[in-house]
This record gives sequence, C-alpha cells and structure tokens, in this order.
Amino acid sequence: MEIDSDIPHFLATQKRQVPATLQNYYNTFEDLYERKLWHQLTLAVQEFLSKPESGPFQVDLYNNFISDWESKMSQLKLVTFGVSASKQIPDHTQAREFLKTLTEKVNKDETRDAYVLAKMEQSHFGLLLGDLDSTKKDLEECSKLLDSFDSVDPHINASYLRVSADFYKIKAEYAKYYKNALLYLACVNIDDLSQAEKASRANDLALSALLGDSIYNFGELLMHPVLESLVGTEREWLKNLLFAFNSGDIGKFEALSPHFTQENILQSNIDALRQKICLMSLTETVFKRSFDNRSIPFVTISSETKLPLEEVEILVMKALSLGLIKGTIDQVDSVVRVNWVQPRVLDRNQIKGMQDRLGAWNENVKATALTMEAEALDIYA
Repeated sequence: MEIDSDIPHFLATQKRQVPATLQNYYNTFEDLYERKLWHQLTLAVQEFLSKPESGPFQVDLYNNFISDWESKMSQLKLVTFGVSASKQIPDHTQAREFLKTLTEKVNKDETRDAYVLAKMEQSHFGLLLGDLDSTKKDLEECSKLLDSFDSVDPHINASYLRVSADFYKIKAEYAKYYKNALLYLACVNIDDLSQAEKASRANDLALSALLGDSIYNFGELLMHPVLESLVGTEREWLKNLLFAFNSGDIGKFEALSPHFTQENILQSNIDALRQKICLMSLTETVFKRSFDNRSIPFVTISSETKLPLEEVEILVMKALSLGLIKGTIDQVDSVVRVNWVQPRVLDRNQIKGMQDRLGAWNENVKATALTMEAEALDIYA
C-alpha cells in the first residue's frame, strides 16, 4: 500500500485546530502511519477517541484518515470507531446515513459480528427518527445472527439489547423493556455510564416494573446498583415505591401515591397499580405465615389488603391465575388454603420474620423429639 501524500497534510492541518492536549496524538498518528504499524495505530486512535475533547474532530478523522487504512484493522474495531464518530453528528438523519454506508461495507460473511454492531447503531438513529418498522426488521435480523454465533462480544450484545429495550420503551411493552434493559446492564460496566444515563435507566426500569402486568418479582432490580442513582434525587420516591410493592406495604403505597402526579403514566394506571399492590400484599400475608398455618380466612386478607370482603375471592383467584400462589379456595368457609407462594427478594424485616419462623419451627421440632423420646421410654420401661 502506498502512503497517501494527503494524509500528512490532513494531520498537520488538524493538529493546529485541536486542543493542545490532543496535538501529540497527531504526531503519533503520522509516525505510525508512515511506518505501517497498523495495530499500534489502531490502539492510538482508540485512545484518542476515548478523550471527551476529541468529539468535534472525530468525523473528520474518520473520513480523512481512518477510512484510508480501514482494511488494515479489525472490522469490528472499524465499526466501533465509526459509531463513536456518528455520535458527534447532530443531525440524526445524517448520522443514520453515515452508519448505513459503514453497515454496507461490513455486510460480509466474515464480518457478521461487525455488521450486527453497525446495524444496531444505525437502528438507534432510526428509533430517534421514529422509524419503528425498520427497527423491528433490523432487530429480528440481528437476533437470528446473534443466535448463530458461537460467541458474542459483550459490546455487540449490549448494543442489540440497548436498542431492543429502547424499541420496547417506545412501544410501551413494559415487561419486554424490563427484561432487555436489565440484560443490557449486565453486558456493560455500570461505572462507565454517566450519572444521567444511570438515573434514566433506573427511572425507566422502575416504571416498567410497576406497570408490567406480568412482573411481580422485582428482585433483580432491587439488588441492582443502578437503582442507587435515584437516591438523593427528586425521583428517589420511585425506589421507595418499588420496595413498598415488594413488601406489599399498602400503607406506604398510599403515602407515596401523591407523587404520581409527577408521572402521568402512573396516575393514569392508578387502578392497575392498586390491584398489583393488593396482590403483592396477599403474597406477603401468605409468606409471613408458617407453612402449617396457611389456611387464611377471607376476613384476614380483607384486613391486610384493605379490600372490601366481597372483593377478596376475586383477588385470590387472580393471584392463583397469575401463579403467585398455589392452593385451593373453600367458598363455604371463606378460606384460601395455600401450599406455595412465589419466591422473591426479601428486605431486612422480611428476613427477620423468616428467621423468627425458622426459630419457632426449630423449637417445635425439638419439643416433638423430646415428646417422642419420653413416650419411647414409657413403652420400654
């Protein structure tokens, strides 16, 4: 490969325009380029692009320098550089077209991983432009490709899951958003995310957990460090609300409900939220009881859930249909007999309650053993 004589001129021109903290990179670029040390040059460019102050210069660097020796580097790395540059383009349509060209370039059998990353980042801008149909097609295509790979770079998985989550957020499919957003966070180092992004993800995850009609176990979210990004902010009440739901604390739910005026989507779904907190209160009522004391009168459930007595049976039937509990309803005696309750993450008070019940169970076992031993002695006396 012949060295392009325009490259030194471009690098010298750019060097005069960048901040002093970046100028030495251009000396390095020219030196490594002339010596054809492509691996070292790739690493130098990667370091340069990681500098926040490099943002305004990334597109020119990509178009006038990186693209000149793009065949000499990993195509996945090339796409990573292109994605970084695309984020500096303020016009979403232009950014999408920029990545579309790159996507077509790596649309080859031997660079399918790079293709998926480019396609997903292109779809990211498609979402910003409101193009849901093409995004759906891209997600379906890339899902099949990812399934065919023996192994996947976490960076590629993270891109796919992030776009998937954002797609389902727009579609208001809360359970699917919740699943994909949590998987996305599992693929990235949360410390690499900005405080604003962490708070935004925590906010959206909290809302999806509350509104998802199939989500009754918040355990993974409650334990996730991203939730801490809400602490000390005006949205901290959302974290407290999640814990209220997890423990079935209707009193706390009612105390926090005035905050719903800050979030229209919660205010408009207040009836569904009340039913959900009642269901979780029911499971908490079951959980608090020892295994041999799970025949629960409707009147007790009414007291715990704050529901009228005539609505209790409907609530129990709903819990049974959702698989939150297993058991039978005795309509004659107005009792539900529960033999299983859905496992979930426990807070400290719930753990303390379980510890007390285990202690009581242990004492009962000891008492039974002593009784049997005494009876045995009487028999053989």
